[in-house]
Amino acid sequence: MGHEFDYDVIVIGGGPAGSTVARYAAEGGIRVLVMDARKSIGTPLQCGELVPTNDEMRRLCPDVPDMDDLFQTPDEAISRKCDTMNIITPSGKSLSYRFEGLILNRVTHDEALVSLAKEAGAEYLVNSFVKEVNENTVTTRDGEAYTAKVIVGAGGHKDPVRRKYWREKTVNIPVKFELKDGDYGEAVELHFGSMAPGGYAWMFPKSVGANIGLGIQKNFAKGKSLKEYSTEFIDKYEGESTFKGGGSLPMSGTIKRFVKENYVLVGDSAGMVLPSNGAGITIAMVGGRIAGQAIARHILEGEPLTNYEKIWHQQMGKVMRNSKRSFKIGSLMFKMPDKLLDLFFNRFTRGIVWRAVTCRRMFWIF
Repeated sequence: MGHEFDYDVIVIGGGPAGSTVARYAAEGGIRVLVMDARKSIGTPLQCGELVPTNDEMRRLCPDVPDMDDLFQTPDEAISRKCDTMNIITPSGKSLSYRFEGLILNRVTHDEALVSLAKEAGAEYLVNSFVKEVNENTVTTRDGEAYTAKVIVGAGGHKDPVRRKYWREKTVNIPVKFELKDGDYGEAVELHFGSMAPGGYAWMFPKSVGANIGLGIQKNFAKGKSLKEYSTEFIDKYEGESTFKGGGSLPMSGTIKRFVKENYVLVGDSAGMVLPSNGAGITIAMVGGRIAGQAIARHILEGEPLTNYEKIWHQQMGKVMRNSKRSFKIGSLMFKMPDKLLDLFFNRFTRGIVWRAVTCRRMFWIF
């Protein structure tokens, strides 16, 4: 019996979101193709490389099941484990919190996700730039055409599915970072204030060196460029730069709908980043698993694709709502002068600050 389409699902983008969709869709028993414009998935490096441990994720996202099945980070993808996060005020005052995290070797991490998807039966087509998505057909810049019943946009904020079929606007925060040689201690640092207006800066120590960078909201920037802000912050840390990178984080939280007809969005293209702390890798993978499983059930059992949205809201709705609320309050606070902001970060408010960063209600009354 012939198939109406080349594949059951085509996933555009092979990052953490796309590869997780591919893995779980293939495990569900359907035909999966992942298309990625890069020659090698995982390169170039595009982010800060910090993720919570599985135990920390269970605390942050208590409604997400089976964390150990979803997050199978191999030892070679872990550069350093940390147990402390320091939140640092404009004057340099530090509030210290217990936080169990992994600083990744991001390229190795993403390659491992590709391997899991391939082992499940997914096919990959790299160095394949998508030119157009129309109905059930994906056409590449080289003129090759592939068809599928469902097409997934997992290509980030410039995803071709998102750009063509969704009109919803999101706040995207541009980021710049560097990898630097040197010894930077063991604690993760998040910096807030005028050094990163409307966003935050970070220093994530690795086994050798650190990932150091920042993101800003341009409308808070008072005429200064991202490059000026990033250079000022990163240059405070001594050490030779071994890599420079950049990207963009969607900081409005999730968009209203992830599904339109036979099109599905996941990861950054769906806004699956927690605005209050910038966490995207693990959140994208949570969405990717839900989407992959829902797509498989849709293909094999006729279940509505919109069940993906329903299950996402059951597992992540509360966390995302709290994170959006904290980001809005934080954006108002970050318009304050540094001296006022400094006053807010103190031993009496440390609990409120941590609740905001970890996506719980900042205040118990709302």
